Amino acid sequence: MTTILIIDDEPGIRRTLASILEDEQYKVYTAEDAVIGLDILNRKTIDLVLLDVLLPKLGGLEALEKIRQGWTKIEVVVMSGHGNVDMAVRATKLGAFDFLEKPLSLDKVLTVCRNALMVQHLKEENQNLKKSIVLKDRDEIIGISEAIKQVKAVIEQAAVSDARILITGENGTGKELVARAIHRGSSRAGKAFIEVNCAAIPDTLIESELFGHEKGAFTDAVANRKGRFELAAGGTLFLDEIGDMSLTAQAKVLRAIQEQKIERVGGEQTIGVDVRIVAATNKNLLEECNAGRFRQDLYFRLNVIPIAMPPLRERADDILLLLFHFLQEIGGAAYAQDKIQFDDKAVRILKTYHWPGNVRELRNIAERILVLYPEGPIGEHALTDILQKSPAALGNQPKNVSEPGISEILDLNYTEAKETFEKRYLEYQLSKNDGIINRTAEAIGIYPSNLHTKVKKYKLRTER
Repeated sequence: MTTILIIDDEPGIRRTLASILEDEQYKVYTAEDAVIGLDILNRKTIDLVLLDVLLPKLGGLEALEKIRQGWTKIEVVVMSGHGNVDMAVRATKLGAFDFLEKPLSLDKVLTVCRNALMVQHLKEENQNLKKSIVLKDRDEIIGISEAIKQVKAVIEQAAVSDARILITGENGTGKELVARAIHRGSSRAGKAFIEVNCAAIPDTLIESELFGHEKGAFTDAVANRKGRFELAAGGTLFLDEIGDMSLTAQAKVLRAIQEQKIERVGGEQTIGVDVRIVAATNKNLLEECNAGRFRQDLYFRLNVIPIAMPPLRERADDILLLLFHFLQEIGGAAYAQDKIQFDDKAVRILKTYHWPGNVRELRNIAERILVLYPEGPIGEHALTDILQKSPAALGNQPKNVSEPGISEILDLNYTEAKETFEKRYLEYQLSKNDGIINRTAEAIGIYPSNLHTKVKKYKLRTER
């Protein structure tokens, strides 16, 4: 729970501020002077301090200096009934987040507190992300989500063997990164990693590309040429988009895998090949087998260890991490760290956007940010503008089909229908009002205490 410390020598102000802040679900501590307040800071975890200027024993500005020296991450809002421009400037120079004049406007107090906590949250999130990002190999798989942790665990187990691996997933999810990670983690890491994009090679050339050819085998064969199987000898052969390979080529690849031997086009010599096969596809190969477009025996040969790459929309915890990585990779580490920040609304959009182009689209967004908004920060409107320049605009995202529509609600009994509608209505209104209880309650015309009760009942998400 977010904690706020109020340091003020007027009991009435302490009580009033504590009451409205507790209504907003903050944990509140109070102190009648700065000495007691500093003691509370030593004993408790505090996120924000509301600090009066004229205090007994130790003045507010002197206390502010001590807080800035000892608790650098805590935001401080200074209050005074005798404020002037010079005092406000001095407080700001000493590190105060804002300066409030008494008599206090309670609405303004809440707004300033929310803003201060949001800035603190963004600073911490940006700092944590930057600490976790180290620009290493471009082939590194970046992510902390449970989905990507599971992928990494399978890679670690599978890499040390020579078992064949089939990687599945939508376009842009990073299937090639998985193949390269398997190669790096294997005993073949010092040998070649050879990639073949099966969808990019015409059927008439695929056999020559894979197995090589002898001079004179066909019109353009002016010299002997090794194929990808031979070039990958001792290493890994990555057959990308294997679902687009013709049935004729599939038969020859199956034979090469079974016998670990090949013959060049136009040749008579049998050549032994020691390669590890890693294949990838964005298609459902079982469906392709049932439709007669893919050989079932080849499918089972390839699918010894399956690895399914999750789409980016199922990796919400990785989105900011990946975005900062791309910003640093494209714009330079220092550039991105110093200049690019995202507010809470922009972060929410990033995490709920459908990402039809997956990680590849996210990298394009990073490049677009550096071109269109090089100075940052990135807010809701800027990010919406950036995303709407993508092939899939925000408004074209698919709806969550798991949510009940009106026809499903009509089929429920009265109590279930009422609660289902009320939950979805409150979810929508909270989202519309940034998850803030008081603002949402005012907008829909109910008391904040009633809304708190319903939030707890339906386990709704707020910004606390």
